[in-house]
Order: sequence, then C-alpha cells, then structure tokens
Amino acid sequence: MAKSLMFMGTGSDVGKSLLVAGLCRALSSRGLRVAPFKPQNMSNNAAVTVDGGEIGRAQALQARASRREPVTAMNPVLLKPEQETGSQVVVRGQRRASMSARDYWRERGKLMPEVLQAFSELCADVDVVLVEGAGSASEVNLRANDLANFGFAQAANVPVVLVGDIQRGGVIASVVGTFAVIDPADAGWIKATLINKFQGDPALFSAGIEFIRERTGVPCLGPVPWFADAGKLPAEDSLGLSNTPLRVNRLLTLAVTQLPRIANFDDLDPLRAEPNVNVVMVQPGEPIPRHADWIILPGSKSTRSDLAALRANGWDLDIAAHHRAGGRVLGICGGYQMLGRSISDPDGIEGTAGTSEGLGLLDIETVLTPVKQLRVEQATHAASGEAVAGYHMHMGETTGRDRDRSFALVDGAGEGAVSADGRVMGTYLHGLFAGDAFRRAFLGNLASPDLAYEASVEQTLDDLAAHLEEHLDIDALLALAEPVRMD
Repeated sequence: MAKSLMFMGTGSDVGKSLLVAGLCRALSSRGLRVAPFKPQNMSNNAAVTVDGGEIGRAQALQARASRREPVTAMNPVLLKPEQETGSQVVVRGQRRASMSARDYWRERGKLMPEVLQAFSELCADVDVVLVEGAGSASEVNLRANDLANFGFAQAANVPVVLVGDIQRGGVIASVVGTFAVIDPADAGWIKATLINKFQGDPALFSAGIEFIRERTGVPCLGPVPWFADAGKLPAEDSLGLSNTPLRVNRLLTLAVTQLPRIANFDDLDPLRAEPNVNVVMVQPGEPIPRHADWIILPGSKSTRSDLAALRANGWDLDIAAHHRAGGRVLGICGGYQMLGRSISDPDGIEGTAGTSEGLGLLDIETVLTPVKQLRVEQATHAASGEAVAGYHMHMGETTGRDRDRSFALVDGAGEGAVSADGRVMGTYLHGLFAGDAFRRAFLGNLASPDLAYEASVEQTLDDLAAHLEEHLDIDALLALAEPVRMD
C-alpha cells in the first residue's frame, strides 16, 4: 500500500517544489517507487505529458527526479493565468474553460472527485507519493472548497509538513502564526514543520527550532541549508527571470522581451547556461539593447494582450530597428504568432474577440482555435539538419507564404517559418534549445562544446538529493508518511 506525505508552505516560493524534487530523487535512489502530485497548480510554465496533456513544469521536473514519465495525474488541475482576474482551467491535461477567479473559486469544489481519482491512480503504482501544496497554507479566506491545501489533505487523509522560508525573515512568526490562524482541525493534519533556505551557522537557530516545537507541538526539522545550484533547474515562476544578472564580456547577446503573460520560459534555460552567451531579460519600461545580436520573442499565454503590451513598451519600434540594422529575430510559439501580419481570435478564446495587427516581419497569419495542440515532437532543423526534440503547446493555425521556408521538418512536413532574408524565424517548438547539437548549430562557434544541458540537469538533481540526504533526516520524514486511505 502506497504511503503519502504533503508539503505545504507558509507562503509562496518557500521552496516546496525544489524540496519535493530533491526528495523524489533521493527516494528513487534508495530504490523506492516514488511519484509527485500537486492537486492544483497555477503557472504558465507547463510541460506536455506522455498521455497527451499538460501539467505544471515543476511537476514535470519532479517526475524526472522520480525517474518516471510525466502524466496528467500528477497535476490534475492547472490554472494558466490569461488576465489579471481570470485563468484557463486545465483539468487532467486538457483545457476545460476560461474562468474568472471568482467563478473558479465558486465552482472548484466540483473538481475534487477528479483530483482524488488522479491521486488514486498514482498511488496504485508507487511506494510513496509526495504531495505539494500551493501558495500559503494560511489563506483562510480561500479555505472553502479548497483543492490545493488542507481541503485535499483532509479528503485524501494525507499528513502535512509545513515549510517556512528563513530568507524572507520572520520565519518563526510565519510558522507559529500559521497554526494560530488556521482552523484547529486543519492544524491537526500538520505533523512537522521544516525551515528551508538557511544560510550561516545552523547552531545559531537551535533556540528557534525549540521555540517552534514548543509553540506548535510538533517536531521542527532542519534547518535545510540554501542549495546554491537551484538556478540550474527549470524554474516555475517567471519572477526569477528578472533576477538574471548582466554578464559582461560575453560574445553573444540575446535580448528576450519579458511579456506580462510569458509562458514556457524554461525554453531559455539552456541559453542562459551557455558561458559565451548573455541572455538579457528586457523588463517593461526598458528599451531592447541596441547591441543585441538576437531578439527572442518567447511564448505567451495571452498572445494578443502581450502583443499590445509589447507595443506599449515601444519594443515594436526597437525590433523593427534591430531588423533594419541586420539583426536576427526568433519567435517561439506566441512570439512566432506576433511576428506575422495578423492574429485573429474570432471566438474570444484568449479574451475579447477580434484581430490584432502583427509585427509584419513574417508573411504569415494566425487564427486562434479552441483546440489546443499538445504533443511531443521529434523534428529536424531545416537549416542545419540537426535533430530537434521539443513539444507543441498552442492554440491556433498559422498559414502564409513564409511557411514555405520551414524552420524545421516534422515527419517530412514543414514546421514554423523563415523570412525571405533569412533573419527572422518562428517556430511552435518549445524545448528546442535543450538539444546540445541543435543549440550549437544555432549559436555557431560561440556555443560551448562542453555544455551537455540535459546531463547537467540530471547531475543537479543528484546533487540536490545528496544535499537533502546530508542536511535533512529523510528517515524521520518517511516515518511521518501514512498509508493512503481515502474514506
């Protein structure tokens, strides 16, 4: 019978995703069959699963850490923000609706049977399921009909570890305060607390550990030291992109427009890892650097809205000037659509129905359609002949003369488009830069011959597991896990 343990946070970004990934790898290396699970996630960084759906990128990474293929059961409900107050609702990997936050909050309880069914499916094939909560465990205003935290823990009878982030300051208050504000019945599900991201001498926090234990009545584990190589793993939250340091003396500069609804931004991770490449995330209000060799328009969850934001920042003028000066432009997915002559949304799939004028650098037109294309692809880069492994995750059909010049070939059919001058190109393929041979072909002789990106991710997961084995009593955590029994 499978056992399960859930990790909730005192707030968002306390390191739950990384902890679960590291524990998945550690338990897998011990010979246990382990799987990750997140009842409800909110992220525009998603991955395609082997069963033809999509889940949050963090759960895909956790599946990789578990040495398992990602499946939709690992993240049965995924919310992909399209507007400030609304999201696309993905259930078991497929788009079900676009809903306002208020409507979703009112209706979400109806999804609990599907969440529990997905959890049951995972439990049937593993020894341990590690569950990740969402946001803050103390959001008592959102407790009714909750799927993500205590609502799920109670429905599935899963014990909880509460994680606090010491980097934010006030970690003792945030941990003890969580117990103070949540319902006592919910607090009863918490079997331990854990202090994460510690830097310095852990002996200096021993009194804090004891204080937390006394006030909460449960063991306080850790502190777990800061894992310095966390940035080598795909991130779930686009907030981390704004922290990319400007690296001087690099031989190639790629400027990336950080759009409000940027999606699947882990496409950029292999480029950021290249030692000779400087990836500049251009923030709203900033001009695109004139010295950039390439401008990359990334994926977008709300293409027409992000295109309007691009113009509001004046980036359309920067892109046109860059192209006139001989610069190169690449658009990926939504960015590819923006490079064309028009984007039409006749059914209002991403918002208000209508048509937006594109940037006009590719002779293509896109019409958004309700059916989302989700599939893993094996392609060939048309210009270099190198293999490209990637995935499609988009809504829309793109046509036009520049599609006669393909960016890639999939089963002999053209994919993407290239301009007549060869300096503007677009593709729907996400994940393409993870392939070392293609990335080297794309970057030319400026790519590092020594960077093996996928191998570096595997090594980082192994290092994370070793880090947790050294600094965390994993046996004590396993002792907290209980056999799954859904009443």
